Amino acid sequence: SLIAGYSDFPYHWGAACVWFARKDRLLTGAEIQAGDAVVVLQENGFRANGWSLVRKIFRDVHGEEWHTTPHAGSTLGLLALTPSVIYSRCVVPMYGGFDGEGMCTIHGIAHITGGGVPEKMGRVLRPSGLGARLPNLFEPPAIVQYCQRAGDISDHDAYQAWNMGQGLAIITPEPDEVMRQAEQHGIHARLAGEIIPEPEIELTSRGSQESGKTLRFAV
Repeated sequence: SLIAGYSDFPYHWGAACVWFARKDRLLTGAEIQAGDAVVVLQENGFRANGWSLVRKIFRDVHGEEWHTTPHAGSTLGLLALTPSVIYSRCVVPMYGGFDGEGMCTIHGIAHITGGGVPEKMGRVLRPSGLGARLPNLFEPPAIVQYCQRAGDISDHDAYQAWNMGQGLAIITPEPDEVMRQAEQHGIHARLAGEIIPEPEIELTSRGSQESGKTLRFAV
């Protein structure tokens, strides 16, 4: 991918990953059942997604040098670059990895990156034809809320562009154990909602425009 941003120096970014898995332990989405709980793990920044929109908003409001703008005891640049939380050391032991038994039952995992909760949860739920009701999501980080207000982005659009405070969603019939394991790894977790028979994602917004409003997205 050709990456461009501040200054006139674009660069090529590339990465590769090789992994091994046991076919009988792959999560396909077919394991998910109505009534399963959805536990979300907290994220404190933009998680490296929706950055074209972030840059456009801050550039329009603060100019080309927006990253140097003082904000909340820091600068917009440093706050926007809050490092992503990495969940693998927490989640792999939960599920058991390649040859472990695991510590709790997990039916699905959604990494909340580009497309936000609607797209990433929807991708996991499509094989089962089920949906999710999520009334108890984390509040978006302060820098995300500021960006949303500055750009006058609707809550509906913000939840499709950014993670809005959730970095990972775990679908499980054992939410208490999942949350306990997450907290032991220093990661804040909460019971966000449950899987429902209807093929839609219904969430209660925590955005800066219409907090408390119910938003619906097709799966």
